[in-house]
Amino acid sequence: MKKLLFQFDTDLYPSAFDTVVGYDGGADHIISYGGLSPDTIKSLVEGTIFTRAPKDKKNTAIFVGGSDISKGQALFEAIQSHFFQGFQVSIMLDSNGSNTTAAAAVAKLHSSRSLAGKRAVVLAGTGPVGQRAAAMLVQEGADVTITGRDLARTQAACEAIKSRFNIEVKAIAAATNEDRAQAIADAHIVLATGATGIPLLAVEHWQHLAQLELLADANATPPLGIGGTSMMDKGTEKHGKIIWGAIGFGALKLSLHRACIARLFTDNQQVLDAENIFALAKEMA
Repeated sequence: MKKLLFQFDTDLYPSAFDTVVGYDGGADHIISYGGLSPDTIKSLVEGTIFTRAPKDKKNTAIFVGGSDISKGQALFEAIQSHFFQGFQVSIMLDSNGSNTTAAAAVAKLHSSRSLAGKRAVVLAGTGPVGQRAAAMLVQEGADVTITGRDLARTQAACEAIKSRFNIEVKAIAAATNEDRAQAIADAHIVLATGATGIPLLAVEHWQHLAQLELLADANATPPLGIGGTSMMDKGTEKHGKIIWGAIGFGALKLSLHRACIARLFTDNQQVLDAENIFALAKEMA
């Protein structure tokens, strides 16, 4: 029996990246739908849960993607609201790679040094990856602040994190490199999760910070978010700090994504979101 992965995307055009990794993760066929919302999902969900016998339901799974984590979370929850005993399939949320990218980055930081009790700053942390990474850092015992260009938007991201994970994350408005340099002045950990090709810090902003221990940059397209680092950095030591670049932890991100897809087809009970994806990432790291 073929393993069918239904790709339910909140964007108009489903992600080609997610489709490729879905196949690499073991799906035999991927059926993609874009522009979905909680109001339009019911009949599609019913098509996944009513079509195979109980013993065969493990061969059908749902992947929720898109660029907006709040829309993805709402769709993820709406899909599960249509499940009931004996009629459900495994499901995974990874809007904009948020869970797998954040989990891989934080898992690699965790593998380098204990994060407990450390001050962490997630630069440009209002997006999907930044929000999930902030939650995972708190889970590891860090005191976390996220920065954003606009204070209201940054505070809204903190409220979204609190609503989803019941944790506290602080917000700082930081529109310039100098603002961000001030934000990391007493940080032990810095993770950059900004948009592609936008520099967030220059090397002089971090190289002489004595207390700074760990840096990671999720940007794989030059110019990088953190100047003086390389996308290839893989636990590299520079200026007394341990550095992880996007390609350096990207291998784990891809392996993790593929492993999660494979896990969806082990039974029909899997519900993969930030917490269990991060737990798997730490095992794999």
